[in-house]
Amino acid sequence: MTATETDSHVHRYLVIGAGPGGLQISYFLHRAGADYLTLERDSAPGAFFRHYPRHRRLISLNKVHTAQDDPEIALRWDWNSLLNDAPELLFPRYSREYFPHADDLVRYLGDFQRHHGLNVRFSTPVERIEKLGDRFAVHTAGQTFHAECVILATGWGGPYIPDIPGIELSTGYEDVSLRGEDFTDQHVLIIGKGNSAFETSQELLPHAAVIHLASPRPVRLSWTSKHPGHVRGQYGAFLDSYWFKTLHGVLECDIDRIWREDGRFKVAITYTLADGEQTVLQYDRVLRCTGFTMDTTLFDESCRPELAPGGRIPAIGPDFQSVNVDGLYFAGTLMQARDFKRASSAFIDGFRYNLRTMSALLAERYDGTPLPRQELPIDPDALTDAMLRRVNHSSALWTQFEYLCDAYAVDEATGVIHHYEDLPEDYARDRFSGHGLYFTLTLRWGRQEYPDVFAIQRHPTPDRAHECAFLHPVIRAWRHGEPLAERHLLEDLLAEWKDRVRHAQPLREFLTAQLEPVRTGALRR
Repeated sequence: MTATETDSHVHRYLVIGAGPGGLQISYFLHRAGADYLTLERDSAPGAFFRHYPRHRRLISLNKVHTAQDDPEIALRWDWNSLLNDAPELLFPRYSREYFPHADDLVRYLGDFQRHHGLNVRFSTPVERIEKLGDRFAVHTAGQTFHAECVILATGWGGPYIPDIPGIELSTGYEDVSLRGEDFTDQHVLIIGKGNSAFETSQELLPHAAVIHLASPRPVRLSWTSKHPGHVRGQYGAFLDSYWFKTLHGVLECDIDRIWREDGRFKVAITYTLADGEQTVLQYDRVLRCTGFTMDTTLFDESCRPELAPGGRIPAIGPDFQSVNVDGLYFAGTLMQARDFKRASSAFIDGFRYNLRTMSALLAERYDGTPLPRQELPIDPDALTDAMLRRVNHSSALWTQFEYLCDAYAVDEATGVIHHYEDLPEDYARDRFSGHGLYFTLTLRWGRQEYPDVFAIQRHPTPDRAHECAFLHPVIRAWRHGEPLAERHLLEDLLAEWKDRVRHAQPLREFLTAQLEPVRTGALRR
């Protein structure tokens, strides 16, 4: 210990940020009795959600009425609750609205922290993080904290500002007036085509004369991409107005320059889907709704993390750790790089499961606690039953489709299969690459693109299950890290994979074939 350290300021884990991600990982560390401290710059949890979304309506679903008695299954449609053991701390007790108010989430987060007595030090903004040997030094205004492991859960640090000449003339989403009347009879350009842009346009729709949404690429609709971060159906009114000839529109274009002239804004654009056509358009207001980016100014050069393509989020490995800074982990929306625009790691209903897994990986690395597992016999009937139980019950596999998996590693020496739950599939692939046979179990969609997602031809026979469009189980067999075989199970309207002919029998036949070399000893030869 150096002269600048004191016992009270040295911890195994330092969590930075007390939003949903910071509180969730703090809960798991607290429950495990770990030596941790969480630092939060604000005076209460959930500071981001006290300001965003600007119009205060969340896009995260809150399906209260599920006709389900099993709380695990009900979590599939509860996108706002943090994982915990207190029945009273489930978000549907805080709001009955399908798209809830952001203030209810803020209230929920405050109660979550207080109920569990999480070790959060509020009003403690972090100014700088550096790495000294194998330990981090986290500097605040009055104190320096030291830790073996830093978990950054700061969420978005500020708006993303595109490199457009004249962009400083625009008004950012963070400052846009919430009164649609302030745009009465105006021509308005909104830069961006994500949910913040559509949220803003929705408020302006009854008032503005012309609204254009502009970005180089076409609108990505969530019902086409199956990603909850793409434009959601509740903003469809603006798209209706586009095709109903109201003069509102979506523009696929690069914005080349913005300037002021004669009291209006001039905007030079180049269309990206019109053979490079160029024009200059005039507006009364230009609004910037281009999303957010992480704050990298906290990091000293000794531990500056690499960023994922696009430069807005950190690049992380399969274990949620920075790819270039050992001991630096990310929690919450900052852990979305490996399933970017696919599963739900950007949202509470996704990263809550990532963080449960990450807490187990941290306990294994820093505290010597073995990764939890169960044992199954090397028997296709028992393995079939175990896999079907999981896909019919797990909320983690449901929400983190195509990302988290269950792994089943065959151990010939002991004659058992080791079952691990909720691991990133690429992590499982690497971790068990020394095994001659192991399986991963995930839920997956069909292919991404269909001419009409509401008119998909189905082929409901088990041998054509790989053509399913809806979410369905996929079992993969691996040998030493390389794919060996794959089996899809038929989709089901109510997501119940229990049919003997359509689900159990095809899975049992697949597992029997893959386990045959183990039974005969061929796997060892």
